[in-house]
Amino acid sequence: MQDIVQDALENAEREEQARNDADADIDEFGDPRIVVVGCGGAGNNTVNRLYNMGIEGAETVAVNTDKQHLRMIEADSRVLVGKSLTGGLGAGGDPEMGERATEMARGTVKDVLGGADLVFVTAGMGGGTGTGAAPVVAKIAKEEGAIVVGMVSTPFTVERARTVRAEEGLESLRSEADSIIVLDNNRLLDYVPNLPIGKAFSVMDQIIAETVKGISETITQPSLINLDYADMTAIMNQGGVAVMLVGETQDKNKTDEVVKDAMNHPLLDVDYGGASGGLVHITGGPDLTLKEAEGIAQDITGRLEADANVIWGARIREEYKGKVRVMAIMTGVQSAQILGPDVQHQADQSRQALQHTAEGYSFGDASAGNAHGSSNAQSDGGRPESERNHGLDVVR
Repeated sequence: MQDIVQDALENAEREEQARNDADADIDEFGDPRIVVVGCGGAGNNTVNRLYNMGIEGAETVAVNTDKQHLRMIEADSRVLVGKSLTGGLGAGGDPEMGERATEMARGTVKDVLGGADLVFVTAGMGGGTGTGAAPVVAKIAKEEGAIVVGMVSTPFTVERARTVRAEEGLESLRSEADSIIVLDNNRLLDYVPNLPIGKAFSVMDQIIAETVKGISETITQPSLINLDYADMTAIMNQGGVAVMLVGETQDKNKTDEVVKDAMNHPLLDVDYGGASGGLVHITGGPDLTLKEAEGIAQDITGRLEADANVIWGARIREEYKGKVRVMAIMTGVQSAQILGPDVQHQADQSRQALQHTAEGYSFGDASAGNAHGSSNAQSDGGRPESERNHGLDVVR
């Protein structure tokens, strides 16, 4: 048996060299086209971070109604939508404005996403542009034949009205995307309560960016145990809400500790026990063994249904010697509650308060509001629809 093991190790080195030599021949078949679209302020920040981190095999696109913010963003493509509608000054926290602005730029968004195989749509739910634009971008990507994964963050419970808008935006995005990975900003209070607020938000940006980078590079870059585009399609087609777990450790007993860290840090407080799909990606150093990697994947997915579709992969990176990181996405979580209990409770309370306020308006007030809404509906700069839909309201 020892001779077999020794032969295997020697052959592995030769095979690695052969694979490197064959790369040029294989390249002619192409890789899946992966596009990451950041909508609104939070989405743009994530894309900016991804661009600066460097992401192999994926393109970054920033979509916004706010030209000042967009100017500060680095991405492969930047799209200012609804220029004649908003004057480049943002959506004013109104998701309908964000939606209309993006619809006006449908032709350009379609051009940017044409030929994409996998599209990540990232945004912060509850604001104007991100909440309104993300479902439109997802719909266009689906029409172009891509697998669409939404990756969005939800507001803090204190952001009362935003929680209602976030819930509505999530429902819209859920109807357009194949799966939505929801990250609750309130979890930052558990993980980094004492960080300055700017740095705390950057932690969420980093989590989203690392996840997108990890998934994308797992598909496009060689791994110890590969995940390919077909694997991703099979998992993300499960639909519904997806829950993400992230764990990392340098502990001597790293296998158990990384699982414990991930299980104790779900980024959405929703039970994923009945999830129908699971994707687990493990990154470790040259000292990571096959037994350790398989054990981590087994423990992470132990709570899923017996017939759940589970796919796992592992990647070796020299800088991870002595430590291990696991990222797991549980898809097809059939939960009516997608905001987490605290945010959901706040959204319900805010909705009731808004309804109570609305019921107090007189019929005359409502009529005036409708007249104002009709005026807004015409705020398109007076351009023909054919022009608006072919990107003349867009600065790239």
